[in-house]
Amino acid sequence: MKAVVLAGGYATRLWPITKHRPKMFLPIGESTVIDRIFVELEADDRVDEVFVSTNERFAAEFEAHLAESEFEKPTLSIEDTADEDEKFGVVGALAQLIERENVDDDLLIIAGDNLISFDTTEFLDYFQEKDAPTLAAYDVGSREKAKSYGLVDLEDDRVVDFQEKPDEPNSTLVSIACYAFPKESLDLLPTYLEEGNNPDEPGWFVQWLQNREATYAYTFEGAWFDIGTPESYLDAVAWHLDGNSLVADSATLEDATIGDNVHIMGDVTLEETTVDHAVIFPDATVRNSEIRRSIIDENTHLEDIALAGALIGAHTTITNGSSQ
Repeated sequence: MKAVVLAGGYATRLWPITKHRPKMFLPIGESTVIDRIFVELEADDRVDEVFVSTNERFAAEFEAHLAESEFEKPTLSIEDTADEDEKFGVVGALAQLIERENVDDDLLIIAGDNLISFDTTEFLDYFQEKDAPTLAAYDVGSREKAKSYGLVDLEDDRVVDFQEKPDEPNSTLVSIACYAFPKESLDLLPTYLEEGNNPDEPGWFVQWLQNREATYAYTFEGAWFDIGTPESYLDAVAWHLDGNSLVADSATLEDATIGDNVHIMGDVTLEETTVDHAVIFPDATVRNSEIRRSIIDENTHLEDIALAGALIGAHTTITNGSSQ
């Protein structure tokens, strides 16, 4: 079995934090979003190769990341795009990868920006038991949230209806970006695309496929975070920290108050500052300020300000309301 980790997004909703770094490299505790996935795939003997699908813009960052890691399975597979407007769509890019890498095997597909509480081993066990196209499904608990995803209707775990991003969801069970396909199902991808079907989201392919062959859903409880917004990233960090905080040994704290779910990275200096539900990247300095539900990038200098729900880009200086 092969695996594809989708890492080709540009994460514009997280700019400026992700303008110059892939969002998959955002830290979740001592690890990163994508490394949590790599750890599980590395440990599963059924997966003999992992393709990391990214774009030309971030190719160098992924090459360096993989070269510095201890993972043996991942290899980079680069889409021929460098800009959001050039994207093929996930299904289109997947079809290109299968052809480019000569994939001729069952395939696990998982988004590199997904934080999932279940083990991929459990998902693959279920897939092999069914020996059929399989997706992971999660109850988001809100019809408003369900509008942003593919809605799944099941009978005895079999998908009997699938609606991609419906305007009026009739349930809250959605498909997340985790799929497994037998080789025979992947052979239908060219037909799907040649018929002019939507190349954007895998859910459209699933919707088309489930009308042609039995497709199943692995439902799970626990946690799932689609890390595409500042709010979802901070929520994922909070889930991981579970009310605690993570402060690097090299950080300097002077009269600083650290609240819940705070990640302070290396060589950060906090003086007379309160921080709560926030992530502060290395080499930042914050004095006489209040930071809540915010992300502060590296080499930033903040002084005499109060921030809530803010994204502060790298190498930014803000003091007394002025910035540069």
